[in-house]
Amino acid sequence: MPSPRTMSRSRTYPIAVGDAFARTLATPLDELFDRRYLALPPIVRVEQDGDWATTGQVRTIHTGDGGEMREELTSVEAPTEFTYDLRPQSGPMKPLIARVEGAWRFAPVGTGCRIEWAWTVHPASAAGAAVLPVFARMWRGYAGRALDRLEDLLLGV
Repeated sequence: MPSPRTMSRSRTYPIAVGDAFARTLATPLDELFDRRYLALPPIVRVEQDGDWATTGQVRTIHTGDGGEMREELTSVEAPTEFTYDLRPQSGPMKPLIARVEGAWRFAPVGTGCRIEWAWTVHPASAAGAAVLPVFARMWRGYAGRALDRLEDLLLGV
């Protein structure tokens, strides 16, 4: 099986760590990822039961390109980190990506908080591994846009 690739982006915000953690975990994905970035589609709908807050919860993510992904919350360690497992079920990413280990991390910085979003992408095949460098560059732009949008949502900008 081809080797996974890890990618991450981070930003600092003028908000307390606990508030940043709780509000990020609860933010609706279709509000945070509301726009396409190159080949990476927006999230248009999420199916889940209750609040997204407990290890083991599963939800279905629907993307603007017709794709569907299964997401499972794998750990919630307030106020420092939550992690998840993401598996494409259909759509353009399915033949390329077997699964993604995702993490949101929160750390105090001065009077604010540094938020890091990271993905470890496990390619589904040699073809998936071959496109990972291009995918990683696109993901960095997608993540940067998401972190900008997160600022709006956290700070009410």
